[in-house]
Amino acid sequence: MTNKPKKSLSDLRVKAKPALIIAGVLLLGNILWFIAWLLPNSSAPSAEKEIVATIDKTEISRQQWMAAMEENYGKETLRDLVNDTVMKKAAKKYKIEVSKEEIDLELALMRSTPEEFSNLMKTSSVEQLRNKVYTNLLLSKVLTKDIIIKDKEVEKYYKDNTSLFEVPTSYRTNLIVVDSKAKAENAIKELKGGADFSVLAREMSIDVASASLGGDIGFVSVDQPGMDKNLLNALDSIKTKSLSEPIQMDNGNYGILQVLEVIPGQSFTFEEVKDHIKVELGMEQLTQTVAPESFWKEFKVEWFYGENK
Repeated sequence: MTNKPKKSLSDLRVKAKPALIIAGVLLLGNILWFIAWLLPNSSAPSAEKEIVATIDKTEISRQQWMAAMEENYGKETLRDLVNDTVMKKAAKKYKIEVSKEEIDLELALMRSTPEEFSNLMKTSSVEQLRNKVYTNLLLSKVLTKDIIIKDKEVEKYYKDNTSLFEVPTSYRTNLIVVDSKAKAENAIKELKGGADFSVLAREMSIDVASASLGGDIGFVSVDQPGMDKNLLNALDSIKTKSLSEPIQMDNGNYGILQVLEVIPGQSFTFEEVKDHIKVELGMEQLTQTVAPESFWKEFKVEWFYGENK
């Protein structure tokens, strides 16, 4: 029988860590995009002469555009690149490794907060996300390398918080909401006839939040808070990349669901998560928040912005 999780700091840390990773990785998506525009292109016009936008008779040059991007995103983008390199050097120095299985575990635990995970997947590629998780794990392991956590502490934490390591099945889902069954049936007919779901959602759906995203509501689970229970109950019966029948919602409206991807739920054993818990408990013992910048002096970082950090 699953024990109810306690309201402890360690409890909150496991739940909060995915959100911290998400907050950090949102900037990572800018890196390749920003660097791509900085790379010279011999076949293209010079940055001073190339026009990227025209408003009436006012022109905006590529050089102006790139300068604005550097001003708004340059410092944080470069900081992320420096931090990634610093943590890899620190890991090599202290002989610390992060395995593929550890990254997979962190990604699975991130799905325990499906709303944040969905937002992240909209702004990052899988490769970018895995790289950020890798860097964060290196940081945590380097910071906790000298902290000793007793096995009985790890076992107790697992027993007290078993439900935190039971990740529900997630469904990546699109949604259209209309105010009558007839409209829902008409929408399904159009979709089966080849209409694009995102276009139709923007045109027809009365659910403003999802309509603005082309019906994309990200990853959801059958116990998702704040979502109509009739829609959630239908998820398991919808084949991947297929449409639901019209589903009457509690408020009288009708929903149409399209399931794009299903990630099966996972229950992690003590052996599978004990190392993860050790690192988490070790992080709690740190007297202050430590960022990768703390290692800049050790690895003699110098950068474009002149200051140390």
